[in-house]
Amino acid sequence: MVRRHPLTHDYRLVPAATAVWTTSVTGLFLNWQAAVLTGLVAGVIGLIAWRRAWWTRTCAIALLISGPVASAWIGGAVLRAETHPLRLAADEGRATTLTVELTTRPRGIRAAGFGGHQAGVDHVVITAKADGAHLVLLAPAEKWRTLLPGQKVTAKGTLAPPRGGDLSSALLRVRGPPIDPQSPPLWQRWADDLRRGLRDASAVLDDEEAGLLPALVVGDTDQMAPRIVDEFRTAGLSHLLAVSGANLAIVCGAVYLLAKRLRAGPRTAAAAAMAALVGFVVLAGPEPSVLRAAVMGAVTLLALVLGRRRSTLPSLATAVLVLVFVDPALGGEPGFALSVVATASLVLVAPKWSKALKQRGVPNGLAEAVVVPTAASLATAPLVAGLSGQVSLVAIVANLVAGPVVAPATVLGVVAAAVAPLYRPAAELVVHVAGPAVTWLIQVGRQAATVPGAAVGWPKGWLGALALLAVTAAVVLLLRLKKTRTLVVAVLVGGFVVLVPMKVIAPTWPPDGWKVVICDVGQGDALVLATDEPDRAVVVDTGPDPGAVDRCLTTLGIKRIPLLVLTHLHADHVQGLPAVLTGRAVGAIATGPLKEPAWAWKEVNKQARGHGVRVVEPKVGERFAWPGLEVEVLGPRRPPTADDTNTTVNDYSLVLKAHTRAGRVLLTGDVELAGQSALLGERDLGVEVLKVPHHGSRYSLPAFLKATHPRIALVSVGAGNRYGHPSEHVLDLLRAGGALVLRTDKDGDLAVLPGNRTVRRRREWSGSGCTTRATRFPVARLGSRGRCGRRTTRRRRGRTTS
Repeated sequence: MVRRHPLTHDYRLVPAATAVWTTSVTGLFLNWQAAVLTGLVAGVIGLIAWRRAWWTRTCAIALLISGPVASAWIGGAVLRAETHPLRLAADEGRATTLTVELTTRPRGIRAAGFGGHQAGVDHVVITAKADGAHLVLLAPAEKWRTLLPGQKVTAKGTLAPPRGGDLSSALLRVRGPPIDPQSPPLWQRWADDLRRGLRDASAVLDDEEAGLLPALVVGDTDQMAPRIVDEFRTAGLSHLLAVSGANLAIVCGAVYLLAKRLRAGPRTAAAAAMAALVGFVVLAGPEPSVLRAAVMGAVTLLALVLGRRRSTLPSLATAVLVLVFVDPALGGEPGFALSVVATASLVLVAPKWSKALKQRGVPNGLAEAVVVPTAASLATAPLVAGLSGQVSLVAIVANLVAGPVVAPATVLGVVAAAVAPLYRPAAELVVHVAGPAVTWLIQVGRQAATVPGAAVGWPKGWLGALALLAVTAAVVLLLRLKKTRTLVVAVLVGGFVVLVPMKVIAPTWPPDGWKVVICDVGQGDALVLATDEPDRAVVVDTGPDPGAVDRCLTTLGIKRIPLLVLTHLHADHVQGLPAVLTGRAVGAIATGPLKEPAWAWKEVNKQARGHGVRVVEPKVGERFAWPGLEVEVLGPRRPPTADDTNTTVNDYSLVLKAHTRAGRVLLTGDVELAGQSALLGERDLGVEVLKVPHHGSRYSLPAFLKATHPRIALVSVGAGNRYGHPSEHVLDLLRAGGALVLRTDKDGDLAVLPGNRTVRRRREWSGSGCTTRATRFPVARLGSRGRCGRRTTRRRRGRTTS
């Protein structure tokens, strides 16, 4: 009988790889002295281990050699970066002109829209080399966005100190377009043509799918919808939007299996897979992140395709050693850490868990499908939490459901990219085939993100990562011990039984009987007026962020919108429109008489046509009625103009008075002094609830605020905005008039109920994350001397709120 020995791993290079990586991290985030000290300490430990035979001879000698070498190599690299003349010039903020060679593709920085400025990519970040130093360029997107790695250009700008965590000697804030750009290498142009071909072929899909496919295949996120990015982050699927070892493993594995299917020998199949790996690196761009993914993908390929599992751990350790020595800055990159940890979990943890499931009768394929995303998600959870400030509670399930379609979509995307330059219709056909898989990924991310409590706040940074690591390790350790296993399971099940009913069955938000909700969408406006039908409401403005307004409406359960009002066409009021229109029945979109700025009017019409919704322009005096809600148009009361300045557009906001079960509500858009003055001729401006004009800016007439005489004043404003909103003077005027002032930047989502009651979905600090709490209180009319009447306190679900 042949005895089967359990699979063992070769850990001999792990201490050396850990020491080199740690040396890099300490040098990048502290200084060169810390790197030197860390490497020397590692060498001393290796020497002692060798002399006292703590470990095997190879393990000790590897650590003994790698520690001092890392000390000299990495410490020297950090020292050169810290003492380069450009660093000294950056500390003084000098203006300069440099000829640089780009080392990465430009990466767009998305800016939120506000006023007449459309949201989008205004600037790009590019890494480059100049005079032997590494630089980070912050440049205008125009002209710079199309450049490629390997190009040499001249740039004018101002130097600033780098943020740290890499080997950059300075940050160059570029002014103006690139000067005298040289041609990029031929293979870079070829790769760019392939990527462009994929983007163009993807245009046959809907907008969201067309943006996701290039991101999924080659990490090209230029056309990604912000809503998808936000939903994938909450669902724990954001790793799909960057090139990783998984992409390469999928492509190389597909080529390897195809070659084997064609009866090729092992060496021929391996050579074909390696050719596919090289080709994919060229397609995605040989940037540091892609090269890192190539090495990690090769390791994963060894483990999952070639089946030589015992050699994968030494291969992973070797990969870390080589990559960090070649580019010490990789040691500080989050993507590098995520790749190493995820790959290690697949090598060390996944086989054991898979074997345990198979022994319990789980089919082989199902066991692998369950174990791989579970092991990777749990292993990387501390790093993800430290980076994002949140923990996704649905990540494992979301990855499990999304996993089966990732490989087909990736392979088909690569095929489309390869075919596009040769025959565009064939590429479009392949993209059509990939379309259902991409749509499935979007729906998985969307549905997972809408689960109540899908993500919880967690402290950000190193402390947050270490805290979650300690919690995860403690739970795993206790589950392995028979004495504590039952107790831990009972605690976990008990917490699930308690939290799920609180979040799903009896949530604290939205409150029963709400009639008005102002959504916390940041620096912008989005307000919801309820009808007597639970899922039907009028929406006024959509905010600057599609994700924020979509979450608000989803939480409120709004599925039918008979009228969507855009008070005016500034970005902070209309950019959430795509999310509001998606998945909801919208009767009509109402806009004001001023169709400026032109880009916004064009976008509104495009979205309306795409969803089959008509656009109307209500007139002053027109009324709309639904069960439990009536809306009257009060303004603008000014003749049309062709002016598109911000103030003019604000003053042409649609102004509405809503008659609700909670009283009269005045919706003012962003009207400023002239617009408010024109409204003073109204017979009766008095209301119970006032949506304070223009985020509470100082451009409010005291006479207008006095005429409205609200009991409740709602201010929709973004935390830490750079516009000085809201004005304390305006808030003081409202309070002096007897109003309770509530603001979204401090109180979160705000609801108004009959009886002058309000409920806040208040944010509470929890590290860098936040939780929500609903507070309810009736508001008494304030006396003429501005003193509050008695405020009652109620106990709500076991918590006293006031």
